[in-house]
Amino acid sequence: MPRRRRVLRRRSIDPDHRNNDVVVSKFINMMMWDGKKARTTNIVYSAFDDLKSKGEDPVRVFKKAIDNVKPDIEVRSRRVGGANYQVPMEVRPERKLSLSCRWLIESARARIGRSMEEKLSAEFYEASQGRGGAMRKREEVHKMAEANRAFAHFRW
Repeated sequence: MPRRRRVLRRRSIDPDHRNNDVVVSKFINMMMWDGKKARTTNIVYSAFDDLKSKGEDPVRVFKKAIDNVKPDIEVRSRRVGGANYQVPMEVRPERKLSLSCRWLIESARARIGRSMEEKLSAEFYEASQGRGGAMRKREEVHKMAEANRAFAHFRW
């Protein structure tokens, strides 16, 4: 990310081949380790198949989970007169998506036992219901922003 000028043209991400969805493709790219995209794609699609076997529409559950986990506000450090303040600020839409994907992946990886496909499908389902580790993380961020609401006037 450049410091001086705005990025004029962002790279476009191709949609995934099964659902023709850019958000699923971004999620796969964020989840990938060591460039093993085929393996990661198989894991995500297996998680979708697991949701489908339970009678759910996997893409709808995935989108609902992403939307539920997206944070509205977060705190950012701001230095004012020699002191650092945690200033609550609104979150840009691109950052909302990346944070929600990151939190879903982290909380799925943190679950114990079972395969990654099962952990991921369970996390998607719970996040779509408003529960789970990713939702807990979102609530922590919102609580922190609410606690530091007094410093909102330092917003730039």
